Amino acid sequence: MEKEYFAHPTAVIDEGAQIGKGTKIWHFSHIMPQAVLGEKCNIGQNVVVSPEVVLGRNVKVQNNVSIYTGVSCDDDVFLGPSMVFTNVSNPRSGVNRRNAYEKTHVGKGATIGANATIVCGHDIGEYAFIGAGAVVTKTVKPYALLVGNPARQIGWMSQYGHRLHFNENQEARCPESGQGYKLNEDQIELILD
Repeated sequence: MEKEYFAHPTAVIDEGAQIGKGTKIWHFSHIMPQAVLGEKCNIGQNVVVSPEVVLGRNVKVQNNVSIYTGVSCDDDVFLGPSMVFTNVSNPRSGVNRRNAYEKTHVGKGATIGANATIVCGHDIGEYAFIGAGAVVTKTVKPYALLVGNPARQIGWMSQYGHRLHFNENQEARCPESGQGYKLNEDQIELILD
């Protein structure tokens, strides 16, 4: 049976990995056993996807990213170049903590910028936007825009990745899609037109 995905000849795909149709895996990347990649993912150069990691459909993983056991990503997630996930809060070389991996879930459509670090045990909400170099040490709300070290929320983003500017009624529109948003008690709600 012919495979339904592309893998560069230098990529290593271990037996037991599941790769979705239309996915592309580039130079020197390693997909480990029991990793699950959805359809139409793009796995950049020098990426490691560890056992039991689950990536949804259309996840874009840029170069030099390691996705460790305990991480899952919903559809349409973007992981920027050299961003980092952790999976143990208190690692020690001399102490085996393989049974203590903490989970991190990245919601649909979220973006994590280049060189950002996501400390384990802190989920990223759908359509959240983590700026380049940010260090996330707490759970991130859907649509939140975070920057800095430690990361702090400085605003809200649209599903198309534009910063939202709210009027006196706490309503905003995405300049690209025209979709309306309402800020209500520190949560974003879509306005159904």
